Amino acid sequence: MTDIQLDKILILDFGSQYTQLIARRVREAGVFSEIRPWNIALRELKSFQPSGIILSGGPESVTSLNGFRAPELVFNMGLPVLGICYGMQTMAEQLGGKVASSNLREFGYAQIRARGHSDLLKDIQDETNSEGHGLLNVWMSHGDQVESLPEGFKSIASTDNTSIAAMADESRKFYGLQFHPEVTHTTQGSKILERFLHQIVGCQSLWTI
Repeated sequence: MTDIQLDKILILDFGSQYTQLIARRVREAGVFSEIRPWNIALRELKSFQPSGIILSGGPESVTSLNGFRAPELVFNMGLPVLGICYGMQTMAEQLGGKVASSNLREFGYAQIRARGHSDLLKDIQDETNSEGHGLLNVWMSHGDQVESLPEGFKSIASTDNTSIAAMADESRKFYGLQFHPEVTHTTQGSKILERFLHQIVGCQSLWTI
């Protein structure tokens, strides 16, 4: 009998209203997942033996002294990591980038332009602009934004208001999305998550809801 937990994703919860939805989308893609708090004990993190890790969004600000942080071990396990919204921001800050509050806050629908033909977003688009660049219709919900990237990262998407709407260090398979791929308002969100799960992490579809 096939072990349905042979491949599994650990979702670290930073308090997002969408965290349960992330887990559902992962399971809809055929991959087992479990949610744990952001301050998971290191022994539990190690014993879970995830294939990849997703950092959820959340209401906190990375710029706050009380801002939640992922365990440093997350970035030292040699595993693919996807940060969503707050998850992207804490990834950037913890790895040496800079996050700051923005006067151009984005809440709701936005259109992003994919850049750089990243492994995560390549050939995933809703439409193209007059110059042939791929565009994605997404759902944003953020006040802070990444102002400068950590070493080794590149911007893989932008909006008119945000030059870094998504980022990637493809050598380490670290990715960050300023938008929410788990909600239906992000029309290609399921494809983006499936790309992360199946092609970047390498998970098989072993789980059925």
